[in-house]
Amino acid sequence: MNLRTASVERKTKETEIKINLHLDGQGKTQIKTGVNFLDHMLESFAKHGIFDLNVEAKEVTSQHHLVEDIAIAFGQAFDKALGDRSDINRFGHAIIPMDDALVVLAVDIGGRSHVIYDVPLESEKIDDLEANLVSHFIESFAAQIKANIHVSLIYGEKDHHIVEALFKALGQALEMATRINPRKKGIPSTKEII
Repeated sequence: MNLRTASVERKTKETEIKINLHLDGQGKTQIKTGVNFLDHMLESFAKHGIFDLNVEAKEVTSQHHLVEDIAIAFGQAFDKALGDRSDINRFGHAIIPMDDALVVLAVDIGGRSHVIYDVPLESEKIDDLEANLVSHFIESFAAQIKANIHVSLIYGEKDHHIVEALFKALGQALEMATRINPRKKGIPSTKEII
């Protein structure tokens, strides 16, 4: 089996990002973004998606650009590691409770980007992360991995728990979607291309 790995570097006037991804990993991480809460979310994502993930990022101008560029490079790494997407499940979903919060997330990595994001947050900041950047991360990631991502908050009180449930759900849903299925042969589309 081919190693489904990718390395992506993104350097702009605003940020410097390096990402290494192994889809068939063990959930090992080395993550340093300069935003502790984002580090924690990416670690949770990788742990529950069973992906090996290294992220090294340096912010030059603003947290907005940092989070956006990490999401872009993150999506590009997944897109690259998936190759032509042969033999994968393509679809994945997860329902994740986190204390007071319950999040439902579904993904289709079928080559088109679309996001339905129904996760209202009340805080301006969650620890050291600007809360409005969570939805922006999902949208920027989806555009690069070329996926439909639908995510809804069923209920929840603490924004920390809501966002952590979201990232765990994204990890589990993508683990399911990217998994090689021995019963599926070739491109998982009637168009025979993704």
